[in-house]
Amino acid sequence: MNQPEQTSAQPAATGTTTITDTAAAKVAASAARSVVGVHSLGVGSSRAMGALRGAVGAGDVAQGVTAEVGQAEVAVGITLTAEHGRPLQQIAEEVRAAVYTAVEALTGLQVIEVNIEIADVRSAEVAGPAAAGPAVPEMPSRAPTTGSGSTDDPDTPERLEQP
Repeated sequence: MNQPEQTSAQPAATGTTTITDTAAAKVAASAARSVVGVHSLGVGSSRAMGALRGAVGAGDVAQGVTAEVGQAEVAVGITLTAEHGRPLQQIAEEVRAAVYTAVEALTGLQVIEVNIEIADVRSAEVAGPAAAGPAVPEMPSRAPTTGSGSTDDPDTPERLEQP
């Protein structure tokens, strides 16, 4: 009894896969941040806006990174702030290598170029606690009144002279 041979191979799935500019930029940003000597991505106001978005849970992971995806290739642009003390060209080459490797491995796209702009250098003196951004001042607390309606604050209505 010869039975027909059964195969477990599934027919090839069909359809298209699109890697967006945003997806490629996020992969590139993650790779760039992993390089020793990269302080942050983006510059000045974009970092400040990113910090605000991050505070409300809507941070931009690809801040400072752009990607232009074609049919089978991608070009990446990165703006970064480097840490002081490492050669800037070395940081740029390590970022470029990390981005090429990660983007090609994770997206399947051929990276045709990675352009890097080192827009700022973060020095060790500036990297203290104040470097995280301006501190938000605490609101002064008012001492509760004891029922007499009087406080030591000269601006309370009880202390202002009536005309």
